[in-house]
Amino acid sequence: MEGLRNGITWPTAVVVIMCTALIMLPEVSSTRFIVGGNMGWTSNVNYTIWAQGKHFYNGDWLFFVYDRNQMNVLEVNRTNYETCNSDNPIHNWTTGAGRDVVPLNVTRPYYFISGKGFCYGGMKIAVNVENLPPPPSAAPVRSDSSRYTFRSQIVIPTVFLIAAVWDSFLWFW
Repeated sequence: MEGLRNGITWPTAVVVIMCTALIMLPEVSSTRFIVGGNMGWTSNVNYTIWAQGKHFYNGDWLFFVYDRNQMNVLEVNRTNYETCNSDNPIHNWTTGAGRDVVPLNVTRPYYFISGKGFCYGGMKIAVNVENLPPPPSAAPVRSDSSRYTFRSQIVIPTVFLIAAVWDSFLWFW
């Protein structure tokens, strides 16, 4: 009973702070795309068709999986993409492991090819990165509606209940 008389204990305070932070965090929606799906970054895959219908947003990632002994991942400009020229890449994303992750952190078109002649066989992909669309606007608030929301009526008391149970559990262990 000493723990209850002394107030909130350290573990309870940590749990309450973490739960409160989780409630207030905005939703993050970045996506990691495995280039080529289950086929990966290899020859005989039409990456233009693979990329169709996909939306690439600022903050997403491209994950290239390939045979590290034969292929590579080169970021090039549009002209070099169209001509499969790997002589002057903007960036060589090849790390040697055959598992390369490319962050799409600038809103612009990206062009990737595989050198060593594989580009001529279709190992190239172009993606256009755009900003996330804005969230839908909220419905107008009626003047006679209460300022208390579902979150304040259910979620916050639940968080405090969980914190109290956690504190009791730690105290008796």
